[in-house]
Amino acid sequence: MMDHTIVISGFSKSFAMTGWRLGYAAGPVEIIKAMTKIHQYTMMCAPTMAQHGAIEALRNGNESVKEMRTSYKQRRNFVVKALNEMGLACHLPGGAFYVFPSVKATGYSSEEFAQMLLEEERVAVVPGHVFGESGEGYIRCSYATSIKQLDEAMKRMNRFVQKHCK
Repeated sequence: MMDHTIVISGFSKSFAMTGWRLGYAAGPVEIIKAMTKIHQYTMMCAPTMAQHGAIEALRNGNESVKEMRTSYKQRRNFVVKALNEMGLACHLPGGAFYVFPSVKATGYSSEEFAQMLLEEERVAVVPGHVFGESGEGYIRCSYATSIKQLDEAMKRMNRFVQKHCK
């Protein structure tokens, strides 16, 4: 399968290098050469600092990745449990650092819910409709922050839900 496989990946999520926009491709030589030809005339190179950071991540980052994975799993589980307990149905995602709870039971659109939550409780979520028509009725919440901040956000969201959505 090596002759028929192309791997395209990056460092943003796997090594917490979000925003560095550094990635790689591996595959058959002739395909990578063609990709390189296109890339070199359409993109600038990644910053030297990001390249050195990626090398360090590949050489010595595995232990940090294990720690981050454990931490994200803990935060994910905390947030999903809190959302479900407050009445915002949320399934347990298998990856990334976002959850997508339903706000349909509240009677508000995703935009209304997000706007009111921001204004009243200072908690920012992304209305689901921005991800397409099927996202309406949901909000996207990131859990890429500390448990302490997530705990405060969940308390505020719960207060909001209890006030507006009984």
